Amino acid sequence: MTSYKDVYAEWERDPEAFWMNAINDVDWFTRPTKALDDSNAPYYRWFSDARTNTCWNAVDRHVEAGNGDQVAIIHDSPVTNSKTKITYAELQNKIAKLAGALSDRGVTKGDRVVIYMPMVPEALVAMLACARLGAVHSVVFGGFAAHELAVRIEDAKPKAVIAASCGIEPGRIVEYKPLLDGAIDLSAHKPDFTIILQRPHAKASMVDGRDFDWDAATEEAKPAKCVPVRGDDPLYILYTSGTTGQPKGVLRHNAGHMVALLWTMKNIYNVKQGDVFWAASDVGWVVGHSYICYAPLLMGCTTVVFEGKPVGTPDPGTFWRVIEEHDVRVFFTAPTALRAIKREDPEAKHVHRYDISGVQALFLAGERADPDTINWAQKHLKKPVIDHWWQTETGFGIAANPLGIEQLPIKPGSPAVPMPGYKIDILDEGGHPVPNGTLGAIAIKLPLPPGTLPGLWNADDRFKKSYLDHFPGYYETGDAGIMDEDGYLYIMARTDDVINVAGHRLSTGGMEEVLASHPDVAECAVIGIGDALKGQSPLGLICLNAGCDRNQSEIEKECVKLIRQEIGPVAAFKQCMVVNALPKTRSGKILRATMVSIADGTDWKMPATIDDPQVLDQISGKIAGLGTPAP
Repeated sequence: MTSYKDVYAEWERDPEAFWMNAINDVDWFTRPTKALDDSNAPYYRWFSDARTNTCWNAVDRHVEAGNGDQVAIIHDSPVTNSKTKITYAELQNKIAKLAGALSDRGVTKGDRVVIYMPMVPEALVAMLACARLGAVHSVVFGGFAAHELAVRIEDAKPKAVIAASCGIEPGRIVEYKPLLDGAIDLSAHKPDFTIILQRPHAKASMVDGRDFDWDAATEEAKPAKCVPVRGDDPLYILYTSGTTGQPKGVLRHNAGHMVALLWTMKNIYNVKQGDVFWAASDVGWVVGHSYICYAPLLMGCTTVVFEGKPVGTPDPGTFWRVIEEHDVRVFFTAPTALRAIKREDPEAKHVHRYDISGVQALFLAGERADPDTINWAQKHLKKPVIDHWWQTETGFGIAANPLGIEQLPIKPGSPAVPMPGYKIDILDEGGHPVPNGTLGAIAIKLPLPPGTLPGLWNADDRFKKSYLDHFPGYYETGDAGIMDEDGYLYIMARTDDVINVAGHRLSTGGMEEVLASHPDVAECAVIGIGDALKGQSPLGLICLNAGCDRNQSEIEKECVKLIRQEIGPVAAFKQCMVVNALPKTRSGKILRATMVSIADGTDWKMPATIDDPQVLDQISGKIAGLGTPAP
């Protein structure tokens, strides 16, 4: 059997031959003659002379191969109490008709289309209809505020917007159309038209001549064929928040994206055509692009589109119910979802209500997976729990445990080892590699592999400044961590979250790991707040397990003592407080930087991606003014 070390060494010996070997899993109208075009470095291009189409590869070729009757999408929506299955043949027809409706109204190859949809199958239909025409889609998380949607419309300059009338959240309906109308009013750029999916829960009012009903528009449209595009033509723009507050439009090219995703489905996730693959994320995030829409369909799998929450729709067992009911082989979610389930069901009683024996493994990504959460999941699920690390910019795993090659030993707290395409170094501030076990900045040698960002939308200088200038010859990930003697990577914090306490560089992730080990702590965050004497000092914020009725001040004291025992006095950890909830983005990332600004009394604004503003308001009342930065 081939080992991980053999495969990684094969890539190191000849990266271009490695990726040219991987192109055989893709259908080409014109096959690429070479893998990498580095003539305009650092703007690298992969398979640029090829001609292909992502929609053809994700849908049409499976129908042509006689698999049209296989289920392509399962929509499971506990918030609307509905379940739907769509075959590949049905999906092909829906996509071709929507592409025809777009084409009839002037959308052609290279035009941008903004998609503003909830977790419904039509969101995937919209993405693939754009890919069918060679148009460039930009999905914006459904329910984003009008101002933030306007910023993205202004930057992408779409010819059209595809939206739904509303999204469904537990206990409430979020009307999207008024937000879209407000965004178009605010934006200097006006789309030519919109197509609106009218959901029965809230019908939208339409602007005559601009807004078209999805059902009517697709019914009368002539199905559109797949348009050949260059390998380095953009498939999509996905906006990720920048430190300046101005969103960065991460680009994804067609050919490299397909090659990389298909490689991961075989080698990381160990799935095959016909398997059911479920990524419990949202199409507004990169996980939704890569592993709800594109990778499962490219592989000929069945993908699950889930419209619900890990808890409350209706209970902490909803994930395990979906796994049993739809015979999910690979399940992929964020650590924050597991922590939410663990908080509500610490003894995992709901897990045992369902038969999840068919699932091969649980994959985690999106933020750091603390060892306590991994150990809890492995204990109760009795399945491998595979943490892996990647970013919006990379589109797929940088470090992972490649189940399709071999299952490496799991080290809780580590996303395992670098994948082919990624040469990872841990660097000090001067850009010099540091010894194993030493905390530093995680950087990746250029060029990045196929499928990763080739640049930012209309922002070449910003691309270099954001990712390439700090460490010449490297892509700067913005994460800090260590590498152990076995080559396992540990992501300890964002670089900004490495705090300096009296000259000692300390990882907030390491402190969070200790706090999470306390039996009453369900979730936690450590932030570095201003300290006039030491520069920074750590503040711990902890959420307790459901049903915990112990004295909170006693738990706080125990947590302070734990840090002192496990990390030592050097951490100067003296402040810990119980909170009801931690403020997060909708993708589950804790808003650490915002909380630091609140504690230190510096200017801050409500993040556009925040999940529940009330949580931040409550935290603000507890931590405002705790920091005392040096004058």
